[in-house]
Amino acid sequence: MSERKTTSSDDETRRHFGELVAKFATAMLVTRTPEGELRARPLTVAGAEPTGTIYFSTSVESPKVHEIDADAHVVVTFQSGKAYASLSGTARLSRDRALVERLWKESWKVWFPKGRDDPSLAILIVSPTAAEYWDQSGLAGMRYALRALEAYVKGTKAPDATDPRQNAKVPLR
Repeated sequence: MSERKTTSSDDETRRHFGELVAKFATAMLVTRTPEGELRARPLTVAGAEPTGTIYFSTSVESPKVHEIDADAHVVVTFQSGKAYASLSGTARLSRDRALVERLWKESWKVWFPKGRDDPSLAILIVSPTAAEYWDQSGLAGMRYALRALEAYVKGTKAPDATDPRQNAKVPLR
């Protein structure tokens, strides 16, 4: 199997994805239950890397931890008024206290009363394997809105988002 050559366009798409995801405060994490059902729950984003790696704080006793132990494949979705992103990947639990210290937010004390030293506090790390975004914010989004309005007035179909600043599959490999 040949490796895909990285282009400057790929680099720009990855950069845009990283910047977009860094703006989200919450996300939906989807795991698979022991019965095979998919389960989504909102989580506060503890951190995000430009590579697409996402961090969440969690309790080691959480049902999602048990679900991830059984099947590490997850989906993380992000949504705001004009921007959306989806990331498929694998999740793992980390009890690395240096990582907890780096990501710690005082607001977590609601769930971890003993603070950053709470023994039930761990970090869920999601490493991406595939990602895509839809970004209707900024100038590119305004251009698309104008084209969509024009299609509405003419009674034609709105154009597909072909501008990579609006929609792109993110090359991660």
